[in-house]
Amino acid sequence: MQEISLRTERRTQLVEITPLVEQALNGVDGAAAALVYVPHTTAGVTINEDIDPDLAADIEEAMEKIVEDGWRWRHEDADGPNAPSHMRASLMSPEVLVPLDEGKLALGRYQGIFFCEFDGPRERKVYVTLLR
Repeated sequence: MQEISLRTERRTQLVEITPLVEQALNGVDGAAAALVYVPHTTAGVTINEDIDPDLAADIEEAMEKIVEDGWRWRHEDADGPNAPSHMRASLMSPEVLVPLDEGKLALGRYQGIFFCEFDGPRERKVYVTLLR
């Protein structure tokens, strides 16, 4: 397993991590797929279009509108009320599975892997595991 560390800058933020995942693969051959996993309950990972940064901003805004902060939330942790962050993360996924072709991510032409922050800014980790 390879570990990627990153720092987010906003409460809700999509960060493209495709180059970091590729670096974690380090040109390995013989694996069938890469599992990209986020070990956080207020974050997730998704695959989406990576050529227009406005799309990431649109997804960030949509997630904040779909799950609004102003609802009557009961959950609080040491940092304060963050139930909306948990709900937003639940709408994403903690992992994506990407097939490999000769050691390279077999993503579509416009696809990228995005870390989805919903409780930032924070130091975060992403795990990359090869499946053989």
